[in-house]
Amino acid sequence: MAGDSRFPDVDSDGSEKNEEMEIVVNVGGVRQVFYGDNLNQYPETRLAELINCLSGGYDSIFSLCDDYDPGKREFYFDRDPDAFKCIIDVYYFGEIHMKKGICPICFKNEMEFWKVDLKFLDDCCKTHLSEKKEELEEIARRVQLILDDLGVDASESRWKRCQKYIWKFLEKPESSYPARVIAVLSFLFILISSIVMCVGTIPDLQVVDAEGNRMEHPTLDSIETACIGWFTMEYVLRLISSPNKLHFALSFMNIVDVLAILPFYVSLTLTHLGAKLMELSNVQQAVQALRIMRIARIFKLARHSSGLQTLTYALKRSFKELGLLLMYLAVGIFVFSALGYTMEQSHPETLFKSIPQSFWWAIITMTTVGYGDIYPKTTLGKLNAAISFLCGVIAIALPIHPIINNFVRYYNKQRVLETAAKHELELMELNSAEGKAASSKSELEDLVREGKEGPFYSSRLKVSHSDTFIHLLSEEKHYRTRLQSCK
Repeated sequence: MAGDSRFPDVDSDGSEKNEEMEIVVNVGGVRQVFYGDNLNQYPETRLAELINCLSGGYDSIFSLCDDYDPGKREFYFDRDPDAFKCIIDVYYFGEIHMKKGICPICFKNEMEFWKVDLKFLDDCCKTHLSEKKEELEEIARRVQLILDDLGVDASESRWKRCQKYIWKFLEKPESSYPARVIAVLSFLFILISSIVMCVGTIPDLQVVDAEGNRMEHPTLDSIETACIGWFTMEYVLRLISSPNKLHFALSFMNIVDVLAILPFYVSLTLTHLGAKLMELSNVQQAVQALRIMRIARIFKLARHSSGLQTLTYALKRSFKELGLLLMYLAVGIFVFSALGYTMEQSHPETLFKSIPQSFWWAIITMTTVGYGDIYPKTTLGKLNAAISFLCGVIAIALPIHPIINNFVRYYNKQRVLETAAKHELELMELNSAEGKAASSKSELEDLVREGKEGPFYSSRLKVSHSDTFIHLLSEEKHYRTRLQSCK
């Protein structure tokens, strides 16, 4: 092969036209035959460059492929053959579909190697690729957050370090055992506060004031005050330690926290100052209205429950299905209420006085509740009720499956992202350990070469060993491969 700068089967004057040329490409053991007229449709691609570089010598050829057989005119590539089979569709169909089971990121790298533009990738495959990119970005973000928590910047002031510690202490229960205890305490305070709110409405546990009005028991009031004090302290500390206070204040869960504690202070203000500005009865009505806002604190449980967060995300992603459900029910309610009103007019004791009043009957019938306060009495009305019941069951059942799929998909995705982030950290620690081990080994070789064999050598050996040992890694984790860590 060496010494000849031209192909033996190509004339030096280039008489063989590129369009009529035939080449064989061997990718990972899979042979494919291509013709110049097909490849030259996209001259910027690597396969088209193989056609155009035949007269450029072996230097030009080996800059494009891994090996070449001039007798067979066969180019060899050590690439993924499955991805290659999908990519060559662009020469025949003008678009590329990614086969199921291929990693989208690896497929994108293969397309870049073959110099095929991503615009030829079908829209459904682009969506899959963008989802994988978002997953990788989320993994990188989680790893960066963990590294930021582990790292300490010596240039930061003491207040900044204290601020970070408080934020991690209150926002990240997995960071330490005390943080986990605080999260459990916060969860218990939410439960106790919710239970006190419910128990306080039992008449037997209420007391009567001097004016004969029922009010909550003083003991329950004291428990409520203690819970509100905890919620207030927790919110203030999180607000002070938050890196972005505007984003913190506008976050949905933090707005819920404000709504959970605000009614207590407003009620306290109205009780002590409102009597001077308005009548006592109006003050009591305002206080009673504010007390009902305490139900907002039950939503604080979502902060400590990944299941509730996943359910919220699934419902958010299922707005289309929920919209279809409401549309089906709205159409059914209108149709069956109108039919029920019309069919029941012949009965002298009809309960269907108007179509708007029949809406209530249609709602409780289609949703399979059936209170029995309004019901049909004629045969046609009962038949209409049976049909509306069946249609309601079908309408409610249709969007349930997509909503459940969204829930399961998001839940599994979060678990995969958490596992991937942990494995990425393990790989970083392992690479760090290998780098330090290599430097320590070279250092020991230098010491042996210099003949330093005394106590000083032993101390250097111990220091070297302690520098390369990572407590977060167990013995078996040192033998994990990159492929195992990605699973």
